[in-house]
Amino acid sequence: INKPAGLAVHGGSGISIGLIEALRALRPEQAASLELVHRLDRDTSGLIMVTGHRALLRALHGQLRDGDMDKRYVALLSGRLSGSQHRVDAPLLKVERPTGEAVVRVSREGKTAITIFTVLERFKDATLVEAHLLTGRTHQIRVHAQHLGHPLVGDDKYGRDADNAAFKARGLARLFLHARALRLTLPSGKKLALEAPLDQDFEAGLEVLRRG
Repeated sequence: INKPAGLAVHGGSGISIGLIEALRALRPEQAASLELVHRLDRDTSGLIMVTGHRALLRALHGQLRDGDMDKRYVALLSGRLSGSQHRVDAPLLKVERPTGEAVVRVSREGKTAITIFTVLERFKDATLVEAHLLTGRTHQIRVHAQHLGHPLVGDDKYGRDADNAAFKARGLARLFLHARALRLTLPSGKKLALEAPLDQDFEAGLEVLRRG
């Protein structure tokens, strides 16, 4: 499924219905078996996989756990990122604020997290990159981009308020993170390569930047 930004993958925390609940309602004959293979943040768009087969779900969860599933994202970073590629190897720790909100930060006490950022296109004040996840930690791309000094455009949790306000004034009002590609191996040994094109508002934001 190519999930739109703003749709939660599941209900909870004040959200009555998410993607998986909607799918179960649309397919009542499969409602008991449909499960998310992986997750995306609510404000992240793009490719997400769902299965109704328990054995396949276990196999794919094993690939995720062992780092055998290739996940690629497209992200728009604030500012001009130098060089053509950056490998960020920075452990991440999830902490809870006094308000109860969970946030992630780089910490030696955290879990191993590795992201490879490859520059796709540069603009006057932003950089489009591919983010290749070698691990799958919560908010990994967002926190590693912040760690690079180039947080994601539209990231209200890890970004810079002034930058986000300036981009929003130009019509770039969403989190610019999109899950583009997923490559995995089915239990049968068959290789599966899936892709989800950028959605309309992501493309529209890039066109604004291209026009300067």
